[in-house]
Amino acid sequence: MKTTKTILTIVVLLFLANAAFAQGFGVRAGVNLQNINGKDALGDKLENDMSLGFNVGVNYEMMVGTDIYFQPGLLFSTKGAKDEMVILGETIKSKLALSYIELPLNIVFKPLLGTGHMLLGFGPYVGYGVGGKYTIETPNTTTEWDVKFQSEVTESDPDDVAYVKAFDAGANFIIGYELASMISIQLNAQLGLIDINPTYPVETEETMKNTGFGISLGYRF
Repeated sequence: MKTTKTILTIVVLLFLANAAFAQGFGVRAGVNLQNINGKDALGDKLENDMSLGFNVGVNYEMMVGTDIYFQPGLLFSTKGAKDEMVILGETIKSKLALSYIELPLNIVFKPLLGTGHMLLGFGPYVGYGVGGKYTIETPNTTTEWDVKFQSEVTESDPDDVAYVKAFDAGANFIIGYELASMISIQLNAQLGLIDINPTYPVETEETMKNTGFGISLGYRF
């Protein structure tokens, strides 16, 4: 069911881009290296490994000054992190995979460079979680839990679920180049500023914030 929702989300985003075939609209897709930074329950720094993800979506740009554009967008983006530890001689691997609908609101500086334009941008983003999985793998077993998005976990909530806050927000940073053909390539970094770890009945020092960087291709109509 969650896979179907993901596919439908991507199809809707691409359909909107095609329906909006006009100057200023664009499509973009790329890959991300994502991580989750923060602290564990004891207050120690998380030492997660990066996880490969992707993003796909649409945007629109409007000039607000000389070579300066406001560029809102709508993206489907996957995030998360991996971890590996050895306990009593056994390697235990875990992976948290999260899916978001995101609204980036970037200001992009596009000075002429050669036959195209340099891209330098920054701005905030807001995101809302729409799906996810938490997987734990041992030498003998693999356990997979669904992710449930909620801000507060109570004692009556199920134990076989991974809980994450639905709302996410942070900052985007962009550098890239747009060819005269309107095809562009860009490097992007993202810094999450919201703690996505929910509140539990027993208070701990655990925090989680999304972070990552990636590369993407785009085309502007």
